[in-house]
Amino acid sequence: MAGSDDVAPAAAAGKDSRCGFVAIVGAPNAGKSTLTNALVGGKVSIVTPKVQTTRARITAIAVYGDAQVIFIDTPGIFVRASQRLERAMVQAAWSGAVDADLVVLLLDTARGRDADSDAIIAGLRDSGRKAILVLNKIDLVRRPALLELSADLNAEGLFTDTFMISAQNGDGVDDLRAHLAAAVPPGPWHYPADQPADIPERLLAAEITREQVFLQLQQELPYAITVETEAWQERPDGSVRIEQVVYVRRQSQKGIVLGKRGQRIREIGAAARGELAAVLGRPVHLFLFVKVRDNWPDDPERYREMGLEYPG
Repeated sequence: MAGSDDVAPAAAAGKDSRCGFVAIVGAPNAGKSTLTNALVGGKVSIVTPKVQTTRARITAIAVYGDAQVIFIDTPGIFVRASQRLERAMVQAAWSGAVDADLVVLLLDTARGRDADSDAIIAGLRDSGRKAILVLNKIDLVRRPALLELSADLNAEGLFTDTFMISAQNGDGVDDLRAHLAAAVPPGPWHYPADQPADIPERLLAAEITREQVFLQLQQELPYAITVETEAWQERPDGSVRIEQVVYVRRQSQKGIVLGKRGQRIREIGAAARGELAAVLGRPVHLFLFVKVRDNWPDDPERYREMGLEYPG
C-alpha cells in the first residue's frame, strides 16, 4: 500500500489536471489523522485517543476527478514542547505547513480555542500564510456555540474559508474534499493514480504496531516508547515476514509491554498482524521483541527511523 522512497511522477490523463499539497495542522488530538484517513478513503495514519500519537509527517494521496490532492498529516502543535522528541514533532508540523500549497487548520470544537490553537494562529500569521478553517467534532457541540466559535476565529482575518465537519462520522467531509480538489493549482500529478500514500512500508508497519501498543496499554503506557521494523522478508507464497522491536526506556516498562507470561505482547502482535494484513493486502507473519534502550529519545538514528529531523 505505501509508497517507496523513490516515486516516479505520473501525469494525469486530462489536460485540465490539478495537483497540490495540503497540510493539515492543529493541536494534539484535534483529529488530523482521522480526517486524513477520511479524505483519502483508507487508512494511512494511525489513530488513537491519546495525544501526540502522530510523530512524523505522513503523506497521503487522493484523486478526485482531474485533481490529485497530496495531504500532509502533521504531528500536533503544542506550546510546551520541552523534550527533544516533542520539539522534533512540532518542527515537522511547521515544516509541513511551510511547504504546502494550502493549509488546513483543524480545531477540536469540543475543546474550543486554547493556547495551542492561538499559538498556531500566531505562527501562521507570522509566516504570512492564509489557511482554511475546519471545525471538527461538530456532533459534540451545540450549533450556537459552533457559530460563536467560528465568528471569533474568523475575526482574526486569517481564514479564506470555513468548514464544519465530523471527521469521525464523515459529516461535511465531502464538501471539504471537493473544495480542496478545486483549490489546488493546475499541473501534472506527482504520483501514480493508484498510490494512496508516500511512506516506506517498513515505517508504516512500525506505526501500525505502535498504534496497537497505544490502544492496548491505555494509561500504563509511557510516551517514551517507539517501534522499529528491523527485518522485512518477502516470502515465495506472497506473504511477508516482519520483525519489529518495541523500544522502552526502563526495565519496568519492558514488563508492562510484555505482560504476564508474555500475554500482552502476544495480544498486541495479533492485533497488529491483522491490521497489517488488511493494509498490505496479503498475509503477514509478525514477530515482536521488546528491548530496553534508555537513551533512545536522544539518539539521532531513532529520529531518522521516524522520518524526523534531530533537534540540537
